[in-house]
Amino acid sequence: MSRLMARQQVLLLSAIMSMVLFAVVTIPADVRHALSSHQPLNWAVSVAVYAALVMRRRFPIATVAVAVIGSVVLMADGMVYPLTLPAVFYVLYSIALESGPGRTLAFGVAVKAALLTASLITHPGITGFVVLLWAALAVTTGSAARSHHAYVAEADERARRAEQAREDEAKRRVAEERLRIARELHDAVGHHVALINVQAGALVCLLDDEDRSQARESVAHIQRASEEALEDLRLTVGLLRDPGLEPTEPAQPVPGLDQLEELIDSFAGAGLRVTREVTGHARPLPEAVELTAYRVIQESLTNTRKHANCDTAVVRLGYAPGALRLTVEDDGKAVTQGGRRMPEGHGIVGMRERVAALGGQLSAGPGPDGGYRVFAELPLRAAGIEGS
Repeated sequence: MSRLMARQQVLLLSAIMSMVLFAVVTIPADVRHALSSHQPLNWAVSVAVYAALVMRRRFPIATVAVAVIGSVVLMADGMVYPLTLPAVFYVLYSIALESGPGRTLAFGVAVKAALLTASLITHPGITGFVVLLWAALAVTTGSAARSHHAYVAEADERARRAEQAREDEAKRRVAEERLRIARELHDAVGHHVALINVQAGALVCLLDDEDRSQARESVAHIQRASEEALEDLRLTVGLLRDPGLEPTEPAQPVPGLDQLEELIDSFAGAGLRVTREVTGHARPLPEAVELTAYRVIQESLTNTRKHANCDTAVVRLGYAPGALRLTVEDDGKAVTQGGRRMPEGHGIVGMRERVAALGGQLSAGPGPDGGYRVFAELPLRAAGIEGS
């Protein structure tokens, strides 16, 4: 496209130079003739033609007709190259610049035919072909200028669309990052805060019973959970305050199934006994699968401790050749509000989003034998993730 525009610009420059050259060589003699003859017809026709140019935008056909008729009249009066020819060429240029190819061709052919016929009749010889060449150059120049303007407009539009696409992409990435941070805060910090809430409630009961040893144990759990929550919050806030900067301290390891025992122990301290069952050959998994599995188990157990009226839960991990299947079940009763089951909160929504990002599926709801059941299947070969 750039080469085509370069050729058009060269053609435009050549056309302008040719028109100027022909005007310098041929028109001065007729100008001197008009100035010396003082014929009123020459001046009247010329003034009428150039005055009509003011209306060329509103009445292009009439303007062209006036310019051509005026030129033909002056040719018949003896002018080889009438003073009105520049007006004719300017109108042709304007039409070619502002109109489409079809209209330009129709006007160009009609004007060229009229001028060529008048020139051959009044001044036989090369004159008619010179006038024809001028008219062709005027049309070509206008067409080239129109193509150039269209190219510039298209380039500007492409640049605008590209800029809009970059802005949309930036907004999309910001939205995804905000969603990721929201999930991390909910899963990590929310888990610790939920344990703090449970331990604080137990502490109130223990203080009423004056059981100091268990009260001290609850306080220790609260202190440990609050410290972990503050550390997770500090790391997240640090990333938000210094985006793109190298961390001054080593980042916290990404949670995975190798930390599942610690997670289960944290719930044991809060009064929830969790049993783990593993089927298949346990093996290291891609980091994204490990993190998603850990967060799903963490959120499911947190919901069990907060909302289910039970103190036991089961975590089942199934290692299949192409997927990891995990199930979290409890035998508690679902929490209702006004006789209706409470709607899903941000935790279940976040689990669904995490699993869907890997191309997997998640279901959460009452189990077939009562209680609550969360099941997730995480493929190991989805969205560019390769299993080990």
